[in-house]
Amino acid sequence: MRRRLIQSTLAVVLVVIAVFGVSLVIVETRTISNSAQERVDSEAVRLSSIVDSRVLAGDTVTEDMLRNPVSKDQYAIVRVPGQRTITIGTKPEGDVIHATHAGEEGETVTVQEPRSAVTREVGRTLLIIGLVALLAVIAAVLLAVRQANRLASPLTDLAETAERLGSGDPRPRHKRYGVPELDRVADVLDSSAERIGRMLTAERRLAADASHQLRTPLTALSMRLEEITLTDDPDTVKEEANVALTQVERLTDVVERLLTNARDPRTGSAVTFDLDEVIQQQLAEWRPAYRSSGRAVVSSGKRHLQAVGTPGAVAQVLAALIENSLMHGGGTVALRTRVTGNQAVVEVTDEGPGVPADLGARIFERTISGRNSTGIGLAVARDLAEADGGRLELLQAQPPVFGLFLSRTPPARKPDEEQPPTVR
Repeated sequence: MRRRLIQSTLAVVLVVIAVFGVSLVIVETRTISNSAQERVDSEAVRLSSIVDSRVLAGDTVTEDMLRNPVSKDQYAIVRVPGQRTITIGTKPEGDVIHATHAGEEGETVTVQEPRSAVTREVGRTLLIIGLVALLAVIAAVLLAVRQANRLASPLTDLAETAERLGSGDPRPRHKRYGVPELDRVADVLDSSAERIGRMLTAERRLAADASHQLRTPLTALSMRLEEITLTDDPDTVKEEANVALTQVERLTDVVERLLTNARDPRTGSAVTFDLDEVIQQQLAEWRPAYRSSGRAVVSSGKRHLQAVGTPGAVAQVLAALIENSLMHGGGTVALRTRVTGNQAVVEVTDEGPGVPADLGARIFERTISGRNSTGIGLAVARDLAEADGGRLELLQAQPPVFGLFLSRTPPARKPDEEQPPTVR
């Protein structure tokens, strides 16, 4: 591209020089020739007037009285009736420019000048025009190189940016070049880089959330299957199998919710449900794990509370809190329900050391953990709670008390919206 820009600019300059240069040479050549002819004519008239004045005065015209007025490059012939012919200067050889003028007393003056003088002057003029043209060509080449670099370098940068996007590096460069068209391309590439970056972040976040949220149901399911393999009692096998099927359904719900949130995180399926059923389900799932650790998980507080939300999401939030207490807490884990205003609250507490003072509310940030875990569980739990209009808070750090706040009033419906069913 640089070579083409330089060649095109140079071609334009050469065409301009050819058109205007040739015209200028023709005009200057004619001007110099006309000027030389006018000079010879003027000299002939001037000599003729001198001779006329001498003849009228009755003087004899001599060579000496005419020598000084004649230029050294000129040759003059003076013919006076009754007197000898006078020549002044050296007779030129070759082509000459001449002029003849007749006086009032019959005398004639002829002035000649070699055309080589005109040729030399034309040559000097052509040399000057050629030097100017050469300088113009050099300046055009320099400007063309500068302009080519100004246009080609940004294109190279933009190509590198596009290549980086293709290789998986979505960082925008925010570099502009002062050329509107190129800046527009840079804007589009930066916008694309930001969108790709958000998409990659969402993909990584979905993978991390999926691995974390699926781990708990899979662990619980594995424990139920182990219970089945260790017993020969048909009733126990049937009971554990039913629980395992329930956990499979919950696992399916987790997968569907992950995919729904990945497509549109604003999509919600909040309904009115019985909070006790979700709590008792979680207690039944986690008691075996707590028994194997020599600990207990219990519930207390107000019964038969109706809350608004997605039962599967609320179950995942409680599972995250119970698992967090199992991994990082100590003693008995208690789930207590209460009512505050128009909200149902589920508090989860244990007898462990609690949340370190240097973490505080940052415990809900991703990758923040006080016990070398992934730091994803509580962040995902808060996102799930907020997706249905609830919230998850750390009410007390030591001993730890987490509060899940859920609305008890269904959200306002649009006139054409159907009333969601109540889950009992």
